[in-house]
Amino acid sequence: MKLSPRQWLAVALLAVFVYISASLAPYFVDNLRLQRYVEEITHSSPIPPRSPEWVRAQVVQRARQLGLPVEANDVQVEITGARTRITVRYLVEVSIPGYTVKLHFAPSAGS
Repeated sequence: MKLSPRQWLAVALLAVFVYISASLAPYFVDNLRLQRYVEEITHSSPIPPRSPEWVRAQVVQRARQLGLPVEANDVQVEITGARTRITVRYLVEVSIPGYTVKLHFAPSAGS
């Protein structure tokens, strides 16, 4: 079976799309895992109450386990009474041949 130039172009574009998707997908999956972890922390009922520093350290540690570039200053923690609010903002740069993609993530949760 012989492919026309138009079909070759379609196959090439599909291959590029698959390559880019495969390059970016792991970061989105890891961000989802971090989001779930942040939700778990905010919905657990600690006794005694946890400090913002402890929560921040736990989020940074989990992000590092996932290979995400999250630093302590990227994590905002607000604890008021029994309510905890966590916001994480970070940037991942992914190099694709000929281009660098900057992915901005902001997982957050609050109880």
